[in-house]
This record gives sequence, C-alpha cells and structure tokens, in this order.
Amino acid sequence: MIVVEPTSPRANGTQDLLELSHALMLSLFSPESCHFLDLDALEADNIHLFAAREGLDFLGTGALAIKDGYGEVKSMFTLEAARGQGVGAALLRQLEDTAREHGLTSLKLETGDTLHAAHRLYERNGFTFCGPFGDYKDIPESLFMVKSLETDQ
Repeated sequence: MIVVEPTSPRANGTQDLLELSHALMLSLFSPESCHFLDLDALEADNIHLFAAREGLDFLGTGALAIKDGYGEVKSMFTLEAARGQGVGAALLRQLEDTAREHGLTSLKLETGDTLHAAHRLYERNGFTFCGPFGDYKDIPESLFMVKSLETDQ
C-alpha cells in the first residue's frame, strides 16, 4: 500500500529522491529551464512537502507551494522503477487535499515539454494546458497546466 505523508527535504529517503529528481532535470533541460526548488527553498513556510513510500521504500515526492490565490505543484518525482504504480496519482491527491484545506481554488504547475508521461498523469488527474503564470516566462522547454478545485469536490 502506498503511504503519502509530510516530510522534510533533508529526511532520509526524501533527500535522495529530490537529488535524483534535480539531477534528472539538469540532464534533460538547460539550467535556466529547471525551476525546481532546492532543499532550502523546500523548507519555506509556504511549502508542504510529501513523500510516498511503500513499507520502508521511498518511491516519490510532491510539494504544494501556497501562492497568492492558487497552489503550485512542485517537486513531483517518482522513482523510475515505481512509475505506473499509482505513486504520482497518490501524491497529487494529497496535494489537492492540502490545497483545499488552505482554501485554494486551483492548482497550477510548470513541467518540461518532453516529460510526456508526466503530461499524461496530470491530464488523467484533471489538469489542462494553459499559459505561463506567476514569474514563469513562455519558453519552449516549459509547459503549463491548471486544475480548478472549485468544481471537483
């Protein structure tokens, strides 16, 4: 059974996953196109970080950044060996629940243009493509998605 629980970016298991995620993004995209939060930024008061595990095996991470009027999905990552097993969907459910607890009416995210499996995960979970938001620029390597939480309760 997949368990999703709050975590610290420096917790055993979590930090390893975040470092793998950061290394993967830097191998796929130019540094200026990598918008991941470093470990210090993930400790900010407006960030809610979660880890997914099965038993003692850490499988994935996801974070919710509380923004002005919306939540931003950050640090979504699943170990390659665990992909397709519901880890990403479980993390997204937790992020949505947390966003609703904070009275947010939408979730937004930025993702890489070549991360097709991630796009499919987000679409299956009710996200649709949109334009840039917040401080993001409209660059070819970035895609943006949004999900309303008002009608999905």
